[in-house]
Amino acid sequence: MENIPNIAFEGQENTKEFEVLSISDLSAKIVEGLDHNPNKPHRITFFALLMVTEGSGFHRVDLKEYPIKKGSVLKIAKGQVHSFQEDMDYKGFLVIFTEDFVLKYFSKYSVEFISHLYNYHLSDPLVENTNCEPFIEQIIEEMNLEPSYAQQNILAKILELYLLRLEREANSTIKSTQHSDYYPLFLQFNNLVESNFRTTRNVKDYAQKLMISTKHLSKVVNVFTLNTAKHFIDQYVVLEIKRALLSTDKSLKEISYDIGFDEVTNFTKFFKKHTDLTPKEFKSSF
Repeated sequence: MENIPNIAFEGQENTKEFEVLSISDLSAKIVEGLDHNPNKPHRITFFALLMVTEGSGFHRVDLKEYPIKKGSVLKIAKGQVHSFQEDMDYKGFLVIFTEDFVLKYFSKYSVEFISHLYNYHLSDPLVENTNCEPFIEQIIEEMNLEPSYAQQNILAKILELYLLRLEREANSTIKSTQHSDYYPLFLQFNNLVESNFRTTRNVKDYAQKLMISTKHLSKVVNVFTLNTAKHFIDQYVVLEIKRALLSTDKSLKEISYDIGFDEVTNFTKFFKKHTDLTPKEFKSSF
């Protein structure tokens, strides 16, 4: 099996940052052939909303299988690994949009809440019993109009409002309303971990990159995760190891080097410390 492919945003003409696909259209694309297999794990470099309007099924996100049915909305964040079930027996839509689209058109206030909505360290990706039809109807109606300068702004505002309502429906306990000054810093830390976990797992290194003290960084991370910065870093590394173990036939030595370990023994000890399983035991359990 090959490495997990990274899938970039590929919209239709005039849709470089935002697109809506019906599940039937997506199924047709799969049959026609894509440059990757959506039924196998793949990492996306954009954000997605999987909305179910009829039927039921399941969807896998980062090693977990989520049951979905009419009214389900599944949030898939940039950087997550997911896969569709084969022979999808449900109807709905896949809404995809880039980070640039959010930063360019959303209000600064909304970005904090929406970033939380899509932060898989903080919130459950599955929201149940929603009514997404009005949102889809609005979006499709606007997209069917002749393209204009204002269209992207209008699409963004429709999406922004829907995501804020989705956040409310999810009954989130976000703390950024109390610590709004901390939230951008937490997101910076999160992004740094995703980019640098192979080279360092040292909290001090991340604090230096952010130009703050380790004590302040730990306080910021604790506000949003109820845990330490070190725990956050280590859990992200564990997740990357699990992704690699289940999505590649590389040897443990190769995976350990890819993740940033000099020795397989240290790699194995680290993984067992955090999961109570050796990498081999974890892989064989699936």
